[in-house]
Amino acid sequence: MSQVRDGWSTTGTGGADQGTVRRANLSLVLRSLREDGARSRARLAADLGLNKATVSSLVTELRERGLVREGSAERGAVGRPGTIVEIDGAGAYGLGAEINVHHVSTRAVDLAGAVVSERRTSVDTRGLEPDEVVDRLVELVQGTLADLAALGAAPVAAVVGVAGLVDHDRGTVSVAANLGWQDVALASLLRARLGDPGYLLEVDNEANLAAVAEAVPGDPERRDILVIHGEVGIGGGIVADGRPLAGRRGYAGEFGHMVVDRDGNRCGCGRTGCWETVIGLSHLIELAAAGEDDLLRSPLIDLEGKVEEITRRAAAGDERTLAALSEVGRWVGIGAAILTNVLNPGMIVLSGYLGEIGERIRPEVESELVAGVLAPDAGGTRIALSSLGFSAAVHGAAAVAIDHVYDDPTLVPRAVPTLEVMS
Repeated sequence: MSQVRDGWSTTGTGGADQGTVRRANLSLVLRSLREDGARSRARLAADLGLNKATVSSLVTELRERGLVREGSAERGAVGRPGTIVEIDGAGAYGLGAEINVHHVSTRAVDLAGAVVSERRTSVDTRGLEPDEVVDRLVELVQGTLADLAALGAAPVAAVVGVAGLVDHDRGTVSVAANLGWQDVALASLLRARLGDPGYLLEVDNEANLAAVAEAVPGDPERRDILVIHGEVGIGGGIVADGRPLAGRRGYAGEFGHMVVDRDGNRCGCGRTGCWETVIGLSHLIELAAAGEDDLLRSPLIDLEGKVEEITRRAAAGDERTLAALSEVGRWVGIGAAILTNVLNPGMIVLSGYLGEIGERIRPEVESELVAGVLAPDAGGTRIALSSLGFSAAVHGAAAVAIDHVYDDPTLVPRAVPTLEVMS
């Protein structure tokens, strides 16, 4: 017996293949509009190497799903001008969330990437049980869902980033040393509180998500990058050909636990001399603080405030602060050189607090990079600074959530159902 899904017969293997090809082509058109801009159906067909009838059919379906709209006539066209096709931001929404050592946050974006809701609460998650942390996050998620409901919408997907090793398939945080978590079934905890959400719900590593936030669609300079994301701990992400590289079980990018100094300090993971122990924000504070009563040690000031104070002292020429920044920058460069010798990225992006202090440490980082990389001119790898600060991971989480629509536009139902089979 044949079945019909969104107008497609799925009788036998051939029908299923036809549906797969259709979804792939819908994705191709939608991604092309995002990455290369709005244009006419005829121009899309020429750019994508598809015939005009096929592209017209694909655009019609995307329009029925509310994902694209048609606007003004194409400028500069020869002959009868075509109508411009463009992304309709209100066609779908994605929800990102983050659990970090010092905060929980949420962010919702529309299909065009515009932010429609942002919420954040400062909280010392290390002092709470996982259930308590999830309760704090769910409060923000419910507020964000209310913001979307006010727009008459709900998310297609929600992605939650957490500072730790994540088993993506199980939605479990395997190890989060700085949170004190082990084998926490985060996705299950969230579903228990949210009920059946009616949308995709995923858990991922925060540093991987921070890397996604830096991989700007359509920017060739950002297609092959490494992101070093620094907060209390250090994580990283790999973007290859514009896509995140998660590794066999999703554990890739744990740069912070490369051992760089076997005679160094003990890490939160239990080992000695991890890269995190010499470039993490906690270490910079230890180096920069003048004594036990130094403002940098105050529990009343959040991490962003402490980074601002360090930056202020550096600008004022405080020698202790400048020496601390120089030392951290040297170790950042040493680790960056190791990663460059292995992966040779086009760009290494310093994210999180490292992006905030980046201009202060760049000379040491670049010097150690050139000295430590075997290939001439550091193998062509450049150092760049993120502008997203401590919110990089939640930016990436929202981007991954909405990217599900670009991967499979049929996640959004058609407004006008049809049973016709299109070629």
